[in-house]
Amino acid sequence: MKFIRNFCVIAHIDHGKSTLSDRLMDFTHTIDKRQMKDQALDSMDLERERGITIKSHAVQMYYPHDDGNRYTFNLIDTPGHVDFSYEVSRSIAACEGALLLIDATQGIQAQTISNLYLAIEHDLEIIPILNKVDMENANIEEVSDQIIDLIGCKKEDIILASGKTGIGVPDIMKAVVDRIPCPKGNSEEPLQALIFDSVFNSFRGVIAYFRIMNGTLKKGDKIRFFYGTREYLADEIGILQINQMPRDVMKTGDVGYVITGIKESKEIKVGDTITHVDRPCNEAIHGFEEVKPMVFAGIFPIDNDDFEDLRDSLEKLQLNDASLVFEAETSQALGFGFRCGFLGMLHLEIIQERLSREFNMEVITTVPNVSYTVTTTNNEKAVVRTPSDLPDPSRISSVEEPYIRAQIITKPDYIGSIMSLCLDKRGILSRQVYLTPYRVELSFELPLAEIVFDFYDRLKSISRGYASFDYALIDYRASDLIKLDIKLNGENVDALTALVHRDKADYIGRKICKRLKDLLPKQQFVIAIQAAIGAKVIARETISALRKDVTAKCYGGDISRKRKLLEKQKEGKKKMRQIGSVDVPQKAFLEVLKLGND
Repeated sequence: MKFIRNFCVIAHIDHGKSTLSDRLMDFTHTIDKRQMKDQALDSMDLERERGITIKSHAVQMYYPHDDGNRYTFNLIDTPGHVDFSYEVSRSIAACEGALLLIDATQGIQAQTISNLYLAIEHDLEIIPILNKVDMENANIEEVSDQIIDLIGCKKEDIILASGKTGIGVPDIMKAVVDRIPCPKGNSEEPLQALIFDSVFNSFRGVIAYFRIMNGTLKKGDKIRFFYGTREYLADEIGILQINQMPRDVMKTGDVGYVITGIKESKEIKVGDTITHVDRPCNEAIHGFEEVKPMVFAGIFPIDNDDFEDLRDSLEKLQLNDASLVFEAETSQALGFGFRCGFLGMLHLEIIQERLSREFNMEVITTVPNVSYTVTTTNNEKAVVRTPSDLPDPSRISSVEEPYIRAQIITKPDYIGSIMSLCLDKRGILSRQVYLTPYRVELSFELPLAEIVFDFYDRLKSISRGYASFDYALIDYRASDLIKLDIKLNGENVDALTALVHRDKADYIGRKICKRLKDLLPKQQFVIAIQAAIGAKVIARETISALRKDVTAKCYGGDISRKRKLLEKQKEGKKKMRQIGSVDVPQKAFLEVLKLGND
């Protein structure tokens, strides 16, 4: 056990985690040169296309140290985007150390600080690494001072490296052995293994990834999950390299996988503890807390007959992404579907894309919103996840919405425009600190609903890409919120209903109507688009009917004949308007509320 090191790589998005992981695998000859490719640990096409890590990836490497011993390294490469921070928290729970990667050209960013605090909470040994030192615009001295201020280390503790050229890789390997402690635990005690991830294989069922904290696991052992009642056989156990490598025995400190033949995805839960049936452990491992979704949206199949297929697809996706939560719901406009919880808009986008690619499920996504707490006049509290669940206004005493603490790190040149953006989003400035003469940290308290749609895009554009953003939920606060209904020809479209602040209701109502007028295709009849608060209509747009020239066949003759044809067409359009239905195209659901880009 003293020759095992478990560690993860944490950093802000695009600071070179996956590239550095590639160099570490090159150095230890984990992958054959012919099989080596960029972002080797990113197995999804989506990850390669977008150049981001979406899933944590574990890999085992072997390193011969100068002291003559061979060390086993279990490395977990983690995502950097704030929407996938739950992946980082799960990886940290399975490690004793972390490589803190900081880009020498960009310096410390918001997500770097967030991930660092997460690692410190779990008492991980931090190894600071300054990446991309070979680039011309690298500020090695300035960024080194930032790191020293942040974690209080010595200058000689910072390793200078380059994921592209391999500079500093031998130093990183030595530091892992010398600074990160070996796993603690006892192989003689009852089995205690933390499940930190799982995937679904259509041939072998559910494959659970685990880290053994205590005890020993052998192939063929009878096991069970601490919070479950059923018994399983460990058909195959092994370690995680680029491919799964079977083993007969795994001991304390090892990271690996187990296949038990489970076909039902709900039988296994990430965060649970694996133990033996005949000699169970006394308590579960306290790994990480339950996920708290930030954004909610309805996902509906295009064809209602695909409802059960969509349920299966979401259950299999949930195995691979424990931060996805969902429950069944119905909509008047869209039929049966699911109300899903996500960690952010990028998370929602990725889930929708994965449903399409991996399960061939084309879905309709409703307008995303956050959850609210409603207190009725009877002093009863209820959580409202969709605007249509809001009680009658006469029965509402108060509505509370979630507030976040937003941490923005930027250059001083952009302070004015960033403050304007945050104040426009009902934000309150709580702190302003100059980290260096060229970098300032701004802390705002903002309603979560205001940052859901276009906040991140607008922040990046007004700061020319120099601002980094991270947020955490703080509490719920009372707000003057009202339900804004969108009507098409007098019929409510529940999928477009939104809860908005009273001060912004008129503005948002007019914007949605204008946007829908551009997005909805013309019909044979007139379409009235209205935004209403209760019975009061606050905005209206009209889409004129497609005009067919019914008088084209009349050449010459009396005007009364033409008039007769036009009257007949008018009657037909009136009847069509009464019985005709308006289909809202999929892109309208997300486009209507991206109002800040105009």
